[in-house]
Amino acid sequence: MSVAATPPAVGPFYLRRRSPSTAMSMPRFRMAVRSAAVSVTPLLTKLHNDSATPLPLLCHVADAMAADMRAGLAVDGGSDLKMILSYVDSLPSGNEEGLFYALDLGGTNFRVLRVQLGGKQERVIATEFDQVSIPKELMFGTSEQLFDFIASGLAKFAQKEGNKFHLPTGTKREIGFTFSFPVKQTSIDSGILIKWTKGFSVSGTAGKDVVACLNEAMERRGLDMRVSALVNDAVGTLAGARYWDDDVMVAVILGTGTNACYVERADAIPKLQGQVSSSGRTIINTEWGAFSDGLPLTEFDREMDAASINPGEQIFEKTISGMYLGEIVRRVLVKMAEADALFGESVPEKLSTPFALRTPDICAMQQDISDDLQDVGSILYNVSGVESNLSARKIVVHVCDTIVKRGGRLAGAGIVGILKKMEEDSKGLIFGKRTVVAMDGGLYENYPQYRRYLQEAVTELLGTEISKNVVIEHSKDGSGIGAALLAAANSQYA
Repeated sequence: MSVAATPPAVGPFYLRRRSPSTAMSMPRFRMAVRSAAVSVTPLLTKLHNDSATPLPLLCHVADAMAADMRAGLAVDGGSDLKMILSYVDSLPSGNEEGLFYALDLGGTNFRVLRVQLGGKQERVIATEFDQVSIPKELMFGTSEQLFDFIASGLAKFAQKEGNKFHLPTGTKREIGFTFSFPVKQTSIDSGILIKWTKGFSVSGTAGKDVVACLNEAMERRGLDMRVSALVNDAVGTLAGARYWDDDVMVAVILGTGTNACYVERADAIPKLQGQVSSSGRTIINTEWGAFSDGLPLTEFDREMDAASINPGEQIFEKTISGMYLGEIVRRVLVKMAEADALFGESVPEKLSTPFALRTPDICAMQQDISDDLQDVGSILYNVSGVESNLSARKIVVHVCDTIVKRGGRLAGAGIVGILKKMEEDSKGLIFGKRTVVAMDGGLYENYPQYRRYLQEAVTELLGTEISKNVVIEHSKDGSGIGAALLAAANSQYA
């Protein structure tokens, strides 16, 4: 998953709740100079038409996703989807025992976790985790400085290991390393950094093995640990969910960014070129954010894409993920304010600021069921400096719903595309039995309308009977424990 955008960090995804004091301090809203109910209708109608996701369009998206997957599996660069080999051939079985660590680096914080595993009978005996903020200067420093800081945090966490955790005699601590930046994976425990994203610009790392960078930093700290699995957050989520449920075949991240991975048969991967998987299967990291075939794009999507630091790239991600949904809505509202005086005769300066309106804001507005939509008014005023009447607030909520409906339904079509590809290669092994899609990420977890639209699209595409076999389940924070479980499954002592 690769997120690239020009704004400052959008922050964690959460629902803003109105407190009594907030309601009391909210200014009285003046009426807009012109009535918005009629004048905005043509713009709203065009937005609705351009964003529409009828069943034939969703079918095309699902089929195109499956076709791009096949092309990407045939040869590197064969399609927009990278279809990266994860080298995860051994998934957690439940038999794993011992003490394992996980390190999750994917943004401005890193998380460390330890887990004591007790095999089939006891499963997860104990877990502990900690989170450390990365100083901004290290995001622009050297590779050695960043990894030394991470190793230092890991060492401090290891020193707090309590009596609940026991390392088997004669073994050293092993780590699953979740690294959610673009890498070219070369084995289960090595990967070459392609480039930094998400606001990082660390010198001296591109083209290097990130596992070697971490191992060297741990050695400098005198920390006796080794990385036994390198994964991204989607692969970690799949492994964490699979530990509890053997029917998990796909994992999807829907948060600030988005990605998906799935369990693939080794004989269905032409670009393996004779490489053998010990289990006959492996996890494929699709990097599906780069998909673009047949997506219903509006003028606002094209403007946002053109203004981004990666124009023409990550189009699927820009239509379905949390980084961008709020910004698309903001651009629509600016156009309505300019063309139809939605909020009066002038456009508030704050509303014209890119990424001023975030996806958590539009989510919170959609949860407002009051008669006067007072929460919508409060959020518009506090975030964008907008004063609004009831008619304008109703239009704002409708715009939010239009963009979120498109995002959720397209994400659902993407999931069906993955399942269809898997089903075509193994008739009846996907749709003929219970198949679980593990979901993680703040957008999916916290946005009920988005979840509903996603599920509705899956049901429409597969039909009522088949969709009963496809279970879409939330797997909260699965990537962390998943990385530890993959460290266990790929332990040198296994």
